[in-house]
Amino acid sequence: MEFTKLIDKRRSANNFIKDVKITEDDIRPILEDVKLAPSAFNLQHPEYIVVMDEDMKEKVREASYGQYKVHAASAVVLVLGDKEAYKQTARISQGMVDLGIITDFELQSLVDDNSKFYEGRGDEFMKEDAIRNASLSGMMFMLAAKNRGWDTCPMIGFDQEKIRTLFNVPTTHEIALMITIGKEKESSRRLRGYRKPVEEFVTYY
Repeated sequence: MEFTKLIDKRRSANNFIKDVKITEDDIRPILEDVKLAPSAFNLQHPEYIVVMDEDMKEKVREASYGQYKVHAASAVVLVLGDKEAYKQTARISQGMVDLGIITDFELQSLVDDNSKFYEGRGDEFMKEDAIRNASLSGMMFMLAAKNRGWDTCPMIGFDQEKIRTLFNVPTTHEIALMITIGKEKESSRRLRGYRKPVEEFVTYY
């Protein structure tokens, strides 16, 4: 789909057509697109939990204050951010050594620099950066999903601790957002909300 048309067509779907099934074969191409999203130092902080099982989805609904869209959606996607992604520097960058792009010495320098960067800024920065990078990825997921014919809605209305317990999310990871995915029930679509003109949210220097 043409990009300008894609961003216009992408809407936050508040109601989904119930009983539309989605499979791993449907989700995988979306995630193949998502893996190209930017991340700080190419550390690829985001991790995904895709909930398609109906019983588990109902548990997510309970943790989401009973919201119907969780029930009607084909799946629920949790976007996590790894606060300790910098510890994967060596594993992620080893391929560049194997290809002769960087040396072992340069790889070790990357490991040392990333460790110093994150550990030197502390826990709060690591939390913020995990959420920031996961959010970039989540936006890519919604655009990629729309490009492949699926509708989505980003959500923050859920009990973090209940979701964390339900999926055994470790303390090293932040739950950045939840995304419901399915086929929108367009007959109940609301009008698009007011958008500020560019002049209201941009300052040039």
